[in-house]
Amino acid sequence: MIMITEHDHWLGVEVRHFAALQAIAGEGSFRRAAMCLGYTQSAVSQQIATLERIVGERLIERPGGPRPISLTEAGELLLRHAEVILARIHAAQADLTALATGVGGSLRVGTYQSVGSSILPILMREFTAAWPQLEIRLTESGNDDDLLPGVERGELDLTFAIFPLPAGPFEGVELLRDPYVLLVPAGSPLAVRGGRATLNDIARLPLIGFRQCRSMSRVETHLIARGMEPRIIFRSDDNGTVQGLVAAGMGVALVPRLTVEPADKRIAVVDLEDDMPPRRIAIVWHRDRYRSAAARAFVEAAQNVCANLCDGHDPVVLAAEVQSVEDCDGALQSGNGGRCQPVDGTPGRARRQAGAGELTPGQATDLTAAQHIHQPPG
Repeated sequence: MIMITEHDHWLGVEVRHFAALQAIAGEGSFRRAAMCLGYTQSAVSQQIATLERIVGERLIERPGGPRPISLTEAGELLLRHAEVILARIHAAQADLTALATGVGGSLRVGTYQSVGSSILPILMREFTAAWPQLEIRLTESGNDDDLLPGVERGELDLTFAIFPLPAGPFEGVELLRDPYVLLVPAGSPLAVRGGRATLNDIARLPLIGFRQCRSMSRVETHLIARGMEPRIIFRSDDNGTVQGLVAAGMGVALVPRLTVEPADKRIAVVDLEDDMPPRRIAIVWHRDRYRSAAARAFVEAAQNVCANLCDGHDPVVLAAEVQSVEDCDGALQSGNGGRCQPVDGTPGRARRQAGAGELTPGQATDLTAAQHIHQPPG
């Protein structure tokens, strides 16, 4: 006979109880939460009352009147667990849908500006030729912070991202390291002088920066650690806006090389003397989710494309390292004056050994030989 203890009462918690709690936290009222869920207001109230009875804590502050309701401390604590559980359920649903649809189904991929303009066109052409029956659904955002939650919730199968990753159930492979360069107006003293830009050069100039960009935040932290306070006069998350304002003489910009439009004759690209950590472009998936054959093939295709990618100037260096989020907290390996240095890895073949969690040995690729693949327009 199975004995039911007091703690087993928690087995009465249902997914809809957590969904009601999450909706109330997001909407600030029972009425709007009910509309969001497609329930009646009384049904949502009953679900919360049942949940409070099961857990033995008051979860909702009900101030009355027009003021919005809020969660108690216990409610906030339980919500953090509820969100993880709901995300896993959505991910499970996505897995079973992918399994049922098979090869003729869809693959949902997140991307952002610089990947969309430099890596994705080549990748899509090659991958869709190999998988013509597969529907690729692309989601674009200004930065990977907006895309990673989609992977966690099962709304995206893969996303391009930047290492190191934030906390979460993520695993990924590093595709390449993209060095930072200084964009200056063509004909400006730095462009005419030639050579590399120093921190003293940058400190004297107004900077145009990105607004929401984890890798750029690390660059600014790096400058501050070197004793330089960046003088940022404007921020934008649009690469074209940043480059256009530099061309107009409004300031200079520290940007990853892949964000630069090389055909723009109004600007000049100056390498850096400082050992600025490069941007580490990766492709990421949910650590605990089933990965379809199509998803695995897309990752390998991305590795192969990046192994042949060159921006027409200094090489971008492939870094085929498989990492979970726990592996991404170490120090970034930096390049030498704007050139990324090779790191251990195997282009297009990076993987974990079964049960060992180790990388296949190999040497990263210097991509100077592949300039014909990415030609600037015009």
